[in-house]
Amino acid sequence: MDAPATTQTGDETLRSPDATLIHRTLTEIAPVADQATSYFYALLFVRHPELRALFPAAMDAQRDRLLRAILTAADRMDDPDALTEYLGGLARGHRKYGTLPTHYPAVGEALLSALSRYATTWDGAAEAAWIRTYTALSQIMIDAAAEDEERAPAWWTAEVVSHDLRTPEIAILTLRTDQAYPFLAGQYTALETPWWPRIWRHYSFASAPRPNGLLTFHIKAVPAGWVSNALVHRARPGDVLRLGPPTGSMTVDHTTHNGLLCLGGGTGIAPIKALVEDVAEHGDRRPMDVFYGARSDRDLYDIDTMLRLQQTFPWLAVRPVVSGGSGRGLKRLLPDAVRELGPWHECDAYLSGPPGMIRSGVDVLTGIGMPPERIRYDSVEELAPTIGPA
Repeated sequence: MDAPATTQTGDETLRSPDATLIHRTLTEIAPVADQATSYFYALLFVRHPELRALFPAAMDAQRDRLLRAILTAADRMDDPDALTEYLGGLARGHRKYGTLPTHYPAVGEALLSALSRYATTWDGAAEAAWIRTYTALSQIMIDAAAEDEERAPAWWTAEVVSHDLRTPEIAILTLRTDQAYPFLAGQYTALETPWWPRIWRHYSFASAPRPNGLLTFHIKAVPAGWVSNALVHRARPGDVLRLGPPTGSMTVDHTTHNGLLCLGGGTGIAPIKALVEDVAEHGDRRPMDVFYGARSDRDLYDIDTMLRLQQTFPWLAVRPVVSGGSGRGLKRLLPDAVRELGPWHECDAYLSGPPGMIRSGVDVLTGIGMPPERIRYDSVEELAPTIGPA
């Protein structure tokens, strides 16, 4: 389990007393996070075996998400606005697992037991701080889930209407949901297949909302990826999937006229394409530069679509960037190409792709002076942990 994100204050005295104790515990258990995670789940399932059914049969790759999300939220207690937004998203997404308000005390018991076992300075003050914190976190989630239940289902059923295999590893799927599915361009959702029940994986929408309600996703089969391989190699028109609620903040601010700098690596071009459509529909006509990164020409699986969009919209510039091979465009690493072709001081940046690409892209953009608040990304696996099994 990765160490949870930490709010950087620069001064420990800026933390509340409870937040200081919470942060101390998190620091102490970070070196033994794997053991703490295993102990947490062992206690949870021994004491409450009925909860095991809420989790997938194989939890190796995703087992730490529940505990990691709790710890991440706990470390944000001194930022109530960010905390409420974070927990609200978790609560909405958590409904698809069948979570009930009565499950939260069971999780809290296992959490306190695991922390008391692995924190080196666990005492009465730390325990009291964690009880208050977890009680507040769980109540925020319970309330958010109840509010969401009044306006949206826990999941949507969707039929595969087309399956376009672009490369041996990449397919473009178009789905039709059983009821209206509201979302914004740049967001993502979770998909579950009938072949792997209770295992959900995140994928970005590859288009802006359409009048006909159809949804499109770009799926790449990854090694040992049960859901991705099923969607690429097994799914066919007529198959029925389940979708979780839409989430993500990589959406366009249409109240400004800033230029848009977009970096899409691999299938990360999917939400970038959705952003292009969104800008076109709003008639903004603001300059939009799209860097489409790939390892080889073959991996530029959707370049023809992007170039057709470039021909249609004079405000759009598409630059393919290939790190290996002959290269259909610029031959260099994507962040390097962005740095060389700047400046981008008047732009808002949007990044989508592998976590490593996003990290290096953020480093490049902040290095050339772009304010962090103008850099948007949703790394739906590694950089944005989600609660519950996924």
